[in-house]
Amino acid sequence: MKKLLVAALAGLSMAMSLSVASAADDKKVVIAYQTGSVPYFVGIANGDFAKKTGWDIEFRRFNSGAEIFAAIASGDVQIGDVGSSPFAAAVSRGVDVKGFFISFVSGDGEALVVRPDIQTPADLKGKKLAAAPVSTDHYQLLAVLKQEGISEQDAQVIAIPQPEIVAAWKRGDIDGAFVWDPALTELKKDGKVLLTSGQVAERGAPTFSAIVATGPFLKEHPEFITQYADLVDGYFRSYASDTAAWGVDSENVKLISNLQGGTPANVFEQLKATIGVPPLEEQTSDKWLGGGENSGVAKILKDTAYFLKDQKKITAVKDSYAEFADPQYAEAAKALSN
Repeated sequence: MKKLLVAALAGLSMAMSLSVASAADDKKVVIAYQTGSVPYFVGIANGDFAKKTGWDIEFRRFNSGAEIFAAIASGDVQIGDVGSSPFAAAVSRGVDVKGFFISFVSGDGEALVVRPDIQTPADLKGKKLAAAPVSTDHYQLLAVLKQEGISEQDAQVIAIPQPEIVAAWKRGDIDGAFVWDPALTELKKDGKVLLTSGQVAERGAPTFSAIVATGPFLKEHPEFITQYADLVDGYFRSYASDTAAWGVDSENVKLISNLQGGTPANVFEQLKATIGVPPLEEQTSDKWLGGGENSGVAKILKDTAYFLKDQKKITAVKDSYAEFADPQYAEAAKALSN
């Protein structure tokens, strides 16, 4: 009898251990982010996302949204911050993700930097230009050339990662590039901004960045997604309202500088580009995530997909992109903020 009891207790202990391990596994997630400076990077640098959610979070940095979607498609990443162009390309190819938070909108944080002798967009004819593959910058660069009537034969566009763009610029191999930081800061040292992302948006090619999650992860962990959206939004709200907490000598700026590289002064300047990120109240409206077929996200994704198909970057455009914008998590996050 004693042996049976010991065996039973051992079996129970093993079952409990497996149950605890399974529960722990359920609270693990890999989240992708990119280069540059965004307020919520503070939560990555100081570990607050893990502390406040109670999750085991592995943050991985990538050079582009295209790289992030490759990792999502392989199953290595469950959540990522990506631009609208790789977003449109990925879902057009069947990648199962939904956007639940708008993390960036067209503004000054991305720009086409050129050599001083290039005076107008028309002067891009005959030039050698670069952008990260299938990025929002790549999309906007191609859009500018199309707007100017400059064909692929009239200008060479090289799709290479941002670190390679900086190296090519320094060697004198390219005449211009559409980039974001830290590449933007590097190119501006001896180049000039011809057009910002915001100006290209006004010319008819708007872009955004969104935090997306895979369909299965959203279904299995809606509470985490809601909490994560609330925490991310908290950093943007802090940046917009608490100037003292985000000064050039502030702990927040130093944390991002240590995480991403570059000087606090550079980070301080880069953060200014994020001031236009819409608050949660606006994110859930028709202008962005809300509104289904009429949402801003759905429209921009579809317009971008048509452009990418025209450029032979994808083979087909979906009838609707409404399913890839989900406002329910931002809506729920509003209740946590109040």
